[in-house]
Amino acid sequence: MTQQDIARMTGVSQATVSLVLNGRADADVRIAPETRDRVLQAIRSTGYVADPIARRLAARHNRIIGVFTYEPVFPTGTGDFYHPFLVGIEQCAEQLGCDLLLFTSAPVVDGRRRVFHEDNRLRLADGCVLLGRSLDHHELTRLVAEGLPFVSVGRRDDAGGPVPYVGADYPAATAALVHRAVGVGHRRLAYVGQGDGPTGPDRRPAPESHADRLRGFTAAVAATGVTTRHEPTADRSPADLLDALLDAGVTAAFVEEYADGAAIAGLARERGLSIPGDLSILALGDPTRPAPTDIDFSGFRIPRRQMGWQAVEVLTTLLEPTGRSEIQRLLSCEPVDGATLAPPAGSGRSTK
Repeated sequence: MTQQDIARMTGVSQATVSLVLNGRADADVRIAPETRDRVLQAIRSTGYVADPIARRLAARHNRIIGVFTYEPVFPTGTGDFYHPFLVGIEQCAEQLGCDLLLFTSAPVVDGRRRVFHEDNRLRLADGCVLLGRSLDHHELTRLVAEGLPFVSVGRRDDAGGPVPYVGADYPAATAALVHRAVGVGHRRLAYVGQGDGPTGPDRRPAPESHADRLRGFTAAVAATGVTTRHEPTADRSPADLLDALLDAGVTAAFVEEYADGAAIAGLARERGLSIPGDLSILALGDPTRPAPTDIDFSGFRIPRRQMGWQAVEVLTTLLEPTGRSEIQRLLSCEPVDGATLAPPAGSGRSTK
């Protein structure tokens, strides 16, 4: 069944059928309501489905949103870190009447997938949502330069121009935790994680999400005047980290990775230490890798589903002719009271 078939059935031109299908009318053509109804009835009765490629040529959009992942992110279970992001992307696309296209043919170079390659199919979609902890800066620069519609899930530094993104406000969430710890009497704090330092054998820059957490921590402790230290986690065991914290007299540790906090807390328990009696541990987000533990960590949760949802929203605004407003959004994280923050031993203070 084609538009020509619909036109013959209803006694109108193919151009009229096209206008009805796209829900619009040219300035010089007025379609009578009864004609529109007749065409729509024929479409319904025949089960006609418009060719998405043809509709894209006519309307410049085929209502297909691409999803590109720099890392294997599709979950094996609902407890996976990336699952809520994908749920948000899917739910928003469904509400907008769009289909999702997962790009899986990207080659892996130096352990990472690449957007640009000789068989790049990015333009099959109207635009693309990029998902992954660390995105390639050179590819972001090229995406911005070529004007390809895309949105990153997670804040990204400028890459030859502003990068559209929907991210979590890690600096504000981390700073709030610092003030909370100081408020119950902690004066010796430590940041446990990569922060803004390079990582891996190729010394890649830190992900913005890690750098943002350290930035919030540093700004907050500077305002309070407490004693702090930074314990990088690269190539260090939980035992090494715990020993360093205890030797320095740290009473509250802010862990960048939830799994590192779980490992340190578990080891502390094995040594007969109390969490949080001897050491408070605050988790700066949700687990990004398996971290089996029964500990209810104090900290904050990342608005993952909302980030995925709003990334699709921002992408749809970019696809509009004048859609360049509010291409960067930061969403608030949700505080978690938990059970791993308490006043330091001997302070006589309350957590309230």
